[in-house]
Amino acid sequence: MTKYKLIGPITQLISMDGLPLKGALKDEQLTILLNAGILTEGEHIHSIGNYTDLKEVANSLEAEIIELQSEYVCLPGFIDAHTHICFSGSRANDYAMRNSGKTYLEIAKAGGGIWDTVTNTRAASQEELCHGVIKRANYLLKNGITTIEIKSGYGLSIEEELKMLRAIKEANLHLESDLVSTCLAAHMLPKDYDGSRQEYLDEIASKLFPTLKIENLTNRIDAFVEQSAFSKEDIAPYFKKAIEMGFDITVHADQFTAGGSEIAVKVNAVSADHLEASTDTEIKMLAESDVISVALPGASIGLGCDFTPARKILDAGGALAIASDWNPGSAPMGDLLTQACILGTFQKLSNAEVLTGITSRAAAALKLEDRGKLAPRMLADFCLFSTDHFNEILYHQGKLNPAQVWKRGDAVYTE
Repeated sequence: MTKYKLIGPITQLISMDGLPLKGALKDEQLTILLNAGILTEGEHIHSIGNYTDLKEVANSLEAEIIELQSEYVCLPGFIDAHTHICFSGSRANDYAMRNSGKTYLEIAKAGGGIWDTVTNTRAASQEELCHGVIKRANYLLKNGITTIEIKSGYGLSIEEELKMLRAIKEANLHLESDLVSTCLAAHMLPKDYDGSRQEYLDEIASKLFPTLKIENLTNRIDAFVEQSAFSKEDIAPYFKKAIEMGFDITVHADQFTAGGSEIAVKVNAVSADHLEASTDTEIKMLAESDVISVALPGASIGLGCDFTPARKILDAGGALAIASDWNPGSAPMGDLLTQACILGTFQKLSNAEVLTGITSRAAAALKLEDRGKLAPRMLADFCLFSTDHFNEILYHQGKLNPAQVWKRGDAVYTE
């Protein structure tokens, strides 16, 4: 079978190539190819351009030609750079209680909160967790998400965290999409841990980190820096050890109170995620750094709190990615495109800013240089939407989903 394929003609192809990583964007900055085609070579893009011109090249290469019969808009495959989709159980009761006016402490006393998910996830087998990841990842794939970051953090012991990360690694072998795992053992101090926060973090760093390397389970370490979890002072030596071992750092930062973004900048983290509580001081600090700011509108919708100050971050010159934070507690929706559209509405983001937030800038939040754009040598990950203009996609606020999803040069979903 030929290793080359030509897909087209495509009414509009939005490449996301050539755009700056940081700062505000206008829609006029987008490169839009009309009557376009994508010529793939195996898993990668060989070239993009005018369909008629590419057809001549394709014929010379004896490429398989996949001729589209209706109007389509093509975007890079979406990247969800922050999820917690390895879990067991439901927190529907938490949601109902929260909307009825119950406080976090009241919900926790009633048996809810993160510890409820920890209890259910610990009770699940690795096989059960793997199956759950596969099911949720395949749902995301149909929505155009071809790369998914997944955190641990509901195990909160060495063996249980390993179980989660092994389940994610196993799931990745059975999926069309790509999974990027992150260790979030520093999610909270376990209720059943007989020791201090520092002792827990020391134990994780000394006993868990080496196994993560040996088994190649992740190269990313995350922590929840918040009053209810770990302070800046708690987490600094933990991150120092992770960096010394060669891990990349990402931080749950400024969700309810400011402070996490400061440590993210100090350790040169890849990203600082949440940022709902960031003030002008934190925004300026982030914008002047290389840290990617990751907005999580799903958590704002789930909790009924303020959105990440995305407009201010962009106007200050920061880099903004948008992710779903899909988790069973604060962000149960798991619909990245809908959430990105809602964030764009409330924060007055251009379509270019929203779309880069779930493609090229999301790739940067995961340090992935081979996706998020449609250009030669990039992975052939893309979505085809059944419409004649890219503005229609965000206009429908998540109701217009891809008609086709392509991953590594193959059509993996067709409606």
